[in-house]
Amino acid sequence: MKVALIGLMQSGKSTLLSSVSGRGIPPVGSTSIEEAVVPVPDERLDWLTALYSPKKTTCATVDCLDVPGFNFSDDSGRAAARRLINKIRIIDMLVLVIKGFGPDATPKQDLSNLQTELLLADLELVTTRIDKLEKQIHKPTKTQAHDKAELALQIKLQEAIEAEKPISTAIETDAELDMIKSLGFLTLKPMFVAINTDESAIDKLPDLSGVLDPSVPVVGICAKLEQELSQLDPESKTEFMADLGITELAAGRFVNQCYSALGLISFLTSGPDEVRAWPIRKGTIAHDAAGKIHSDIKRGFIRAETFSFDALKEHGSEKELKAVGKIRLEGKEYVVQDGDIMNFRFNV
Repeated sequence: MKVALIGLMQSGKSTLLSSVSGRGIPPVGSTSIEEAVVPVPDERLDWLTALYSPKKTTCATVDCLDVPGFNFSDDSGRAAARRLINKIRIIDMLVLVIKGFGPDATPKQDLSNLQTELLLADLELVTTRIDKLEKQIHKPTKTQAHDKAELALQIKLQEAIEAEKPISTAIETDAELDMIKSLGFLTLKPMFVAINTDESAIDKLPDLSGVLDPSVPVVGICAKLEQELSQLDPESKTEFMADLGITELAAGRFVNQCYSALGLISFLTSGPDEVRAWPIRKGTIAHDAAGKIHSDIKRGFIRAETFSFDALKEHGSEKELKAVGKIRLEGKEYVVQDGDIMNFRFNV
């Protein structure tokens, strides 16, 4: 799963990515898209590691892309931004990083500008697709009926964008979504807004009413502080956080927000060899979850020995769980829950 961090120049995207990945900040003026694999913080793995003392512990991860900052002050800057925007259509989610620090901060205007550019990029794609379909529908091909249906949908999408609404507001059925999802419309993707603010203003987020759909999550983070903390050794980090009265890193909440917004949950495997979190989409059945580990396990699936992390933590061991009947055998169609600890029985 890929998440793209986009924003205007000097919004703090690179500092934010450095704080969650531990990677250095790219040099000023960099024009390349940087990518980092970011671990998803999960306290359950820490507890399981202490219980099983495995050879290794593996977190779930999210791929984060740092897209060079946009400059909308002139036509050249807008053209460069459009090229970058078109390069990230394959991503799964957008994080709009907004500058919220300093006397020159204009978060509401910056967010409005970003959303407008995303709409215009999608409008360009829609109009190109409409032109192509209008030529195709007059040809007696096997896809003629499909092309006519898609043309009607694309015209509806164009009307939505021209009304300054994201494409997601115009999709009414799963069939319509299937018809266009391969095109990579950006305003169809899940997103949330990260306000990069001063340390003292994390809980005083700016008013974004009128430019942001209320359903879009907004988080506040001081990227500079988080990046500085990420460079410290564990002992120094703990002392510094205690001095500042910080009990939890905002960077961890940020990554978990990405994970949740992507519709992901984790099932867990545990034992002396490895404790691991496996990312799956919410609603995944046990048969498909088995395939995340190995295709042979999915092919030869028999049952999934399952118990919840919370139950294990409450009772302290698998032995005690068995004694109280909290370990279940689930079939292929079982819908996996976040925090399920699973051991798949299979035969190939």
